[in-house]
Amino acid sequence: MVTVSEAIQLITNNVKSSATIKRSPISGALNCVLVEDVFSPISMPPFRQSAMDGYAICSHDNMEYTVVGEVAAGSGSNPHLNPGEAVRIFTGAPVPDTADRVVIQEKVQRQDNSILLEEPFRLGANIRPVGEQLYKGDTVMAAGMRITPAGIGLLAGVGVSEVAVATKPRVAIVVTGDELKAAGESLEHGQIYESNGAMLAAVLSDKGYKDSEVLKAEDDLVVLTNTLQRALSGADVVLVSGGISVGDYDFVKTALNDLGVEQVFYKVRQKPGKPLLFGKKEQKLVFALPGNPASALSCFYVYVLLALRLWEGDKQASTRFQFAKIESNYHKKGDRAQFLKAKTGIDNTVAILDGQASSMLQSFAAADALVFLDEEVSRIEQESLVPYLNIL
Repeated sequence: MVTVSEAIQLITNNVKSSATIKRSPISGALNCVLVEDVFSPISMPPFRQSAMDGYAICSHDNMEYTVVGEVAAGSGSNPHLNPGEAVRIFTGAPVPDTADRVVIQEKVQRQDNSILLEEPFRLGANIRPVGEQLYKGDTVMAAGMRITPAGIGLLAGVGVSEVAVATKPRVAIVVTGDELKAAGESLEHGQIYESNGAMLAAVLSDKGYKDSEVLKAEDDLVVLTNTLQRALSGADVVLVSGGISVGDYDFVKTALNDLGVEQVFYKVRQKPGKPLLFGKKEQKLVFALPGNPASALSCFYVYVLLALRLWEGDKQASTRFQFAKIESNYHKKGDRAQFLKAKTGIDNTVAILDGQASSMLQSFAAADALVFLDEEVSRIEQESLVPYLNIL
């Protein structure tokens, strides 16, 4: 059995980038990882640009100026201004070469073709210089960065239409349990509806991993082994739901061993999610997750998501904890580390929710964070800082 920090470190040490490279239009690159540096083909902005609506002026010793024209956004004009002359200008428009500052319209009194400045403006005021954000040839985004919506905007803003990105792993979800029925079917006594497959497919899609399939396996060693073999042959990452504990019908560990999956660790000193197995077969990764839904989802956020990002070559991949003030006292039972379903609030606070049992998803559905209490922590006082994992 390993600690939480040891499990994270073992995943970090054992998962190497296995992605291939593909060219993608930026419209399809959201949440992908860059595999090549992107260099700017232009300076940004490529011309001196007005930051405000107002008047571009060529300064002189008087506060009064004569308006001799107008420059709108997208205009190609570059009027010559003599000292004491101004042009009406708009945000984003090119500033004439002979203008030395832009005065905002709220600080100007205009009458006919004359304006009077209400206050002086510094040299270069409200003018974005050429290359203020990037110069031509500068690195726009570096290899290993994940492309966010802001990244899409940045790439589009410098005229980049296509990038080289890492492919995403194919994921197979193997759901075990004879007691499980599909939603919409009738339940017999002793049966429950299967939720982990749908839940794991949904969280994968939410995090940008769309290529997944759900396979069902009976609680039979031969059937399970054949299903896992199919999953391993067609996927890069296999997630197994249930069957990894110590019950008489928990065959997952045996089946994985028979298929040649190397066990990296089995069991983590944590609650929920103690019976977690991480293994690999060549470049393929396997996570055997607990069957209880809240346990499975907690393990996904803490461990599986980290492994998926490392597989892609994300150089920023890590299990990042933030800190917030806990809203009330909390006493931790037991000596294992705990991940607690929680809700963040205003003023950097976090509240631990009711319904922490590993079988309960109702509280998880309302949560946006997992508060982490390490093994040696027994009690947390109100307004103490606690680490938490943002799961949205």
